[in-house]
Amino acid sequence: MPMNSSLDAIVIGSGPNGLAAAIALARAGRSVRMYEAASMIGGATKSLELTLPGFVHDFGAAIHSLVPLSPFLRVLPLAEHGLTLVTPDAPFAHPFDDRPAVVVERSVEATAQQFNASDARAYRKLIQPWVDEAPLLMEALLAPFGFRHPLVMAQFGRHAIRSIDGLARGKFSGEAARAMFAGVGAHSMVPLENLATAGYTLGLIIAAHHGGWPLAKGGSKNLSIAMAAYFRSLGGEIVTDHPVTSLDELPTARATLCDLTPGQFKAIAARSPKQRAVNHGAARRLARHRQGPGVFKMDWALREPVPWRDSGCRRAGTIHLGSTFDEIAGAERDVYDGHASVKPYVLLVQPTLFDSARAPSGAHTLWAYCHVPNGSTEDMTERMENQIERYAPGFRDCVLARNTLSPAQLENADANLVGGNIAGGAADLAQLLWRSAALDPYSTPLQHVYLCSSSTPPGVGVHGMCGFHAAQSALRFSLA
Repeated sequence: MPMNSSLDAIVIGSGPNGLAAAIALARAGRSVRMYEAASMIGGATKSLELTLPGFVHDFGAAIHSLVPLSPFLRVLPLAEHGLTLVTPDAPFAHPFDDRPAVVVERSVEATAQQFNASDARAYRKLIQPWVDEAPLLMEALLAPFGFRHPLVMAQFGRHAIRSIDGLARGKFSGEAARAMFAGVGAHSMVPLENLATAGYTLGLIIAAHHGGWPLAKGGSKNLSIAMAAYFRSLGGEIVTDHPVTSLDELPTARATLCDLTPGQFKAIAARSPKQRAVNHGAARRLARHRQGPGVFKMDWALREPVPWRDSGCRRAGTIHLGSTFDEIAGAERDVYDGHASVKPYVLLVQPTLFDSARAPSGAHTLWAYCHVPNGSTEDMTERMENQIERYAPGFRDCVLARNTLSPAQLENADANLVGGNIAGGAADLAQLLWRSAALDPYSTPLQHVYLCSSSTPPGVGVHGMCGFHAAQSALRFSLA
């Protein structure tokens, strides 16, 4: 299609949600062109040689726990376009200072057996029924708030609306189960005392038991590459190295979808005088958008695997470092209060134990981040490595090279990562309810212009559902 021809839709940004929106529109028979500011597609879902030649590191998401359960991504023929998901032996592990690690297995029963008798019963009762219904539950959780399977949402909501603090202390008596829940709950980047953190935690644990927490063979870039290849097979176009600074500079299109944060969108809209503002409710919604904490990201090239004290950790793709419930909760509270934690919660992935192609023979890569206040300038290198060394004495002796990415460097590499925030904004209950309460949470103040980023429902995660649902809005209101 000539570059100056009229289009049905334009998508700005090629992250997983932008790609999902473009694919959904192309599958509906619409002509779609995507514009990406960078030379490489994928947004934060890309892989680079960040340390040494031959060592492939994921820039953003390394584990794709929701891809197998995403109602949209799981039906796409991505394997035909080069995507292979590799599932670690165990989804994740939680080591302790003074007791065996909890290694969360694909089996609910095998996991429960690591807890005391009463906690094992409580874990089976809480988790197994939802694992059995995981696809239906994920359809409900990954839909615009409350719009799908209201009975399922009501049943799940009895637990999901609680805080992780309340759920873990209410259901379990032992530190092993409580701490494991804290490690998962801290993915949310919200204090564990906050309401609705339990829902996020339960969703990830259920995903671990149902489909594992897989990674993309060869690097997360291959998820983006497969989605882009499928989009092109449907007739879609992708233009890279093309930053969009004003909507007025784009070709004529019946709908425009933006895989951007509200702040980025507002900046572009302000430079688009030809666009007509019509939706004042959407303007108020975007004005209320808040950013959450950032992350300090590290990658290592290793001469050998991490020497975990507890050998069970060598079977897990993801490791949560922070020992007790109270330690993790305190670290996350520090961040929300504006302080970098002395003993940060560290979320770590060891991909080359399961995908040896990412490093030279015998060598390994390691990926990790900790949470910091948004825009923090604190260098967390020593604190993060201290946490790893705590559970893996001799870790530093394995390091060939390291790379750090501060919040500012993350944002400079991907403008969606505002202040280092990887979640599209604060992921607390108030923001979830506010952005979900709109009749069309993907609408913007501009006519026929939509947001499709993780700043819209259902929010953070590599699942593509923000893009899919935004595409449905565009098809309903602009492309019918």
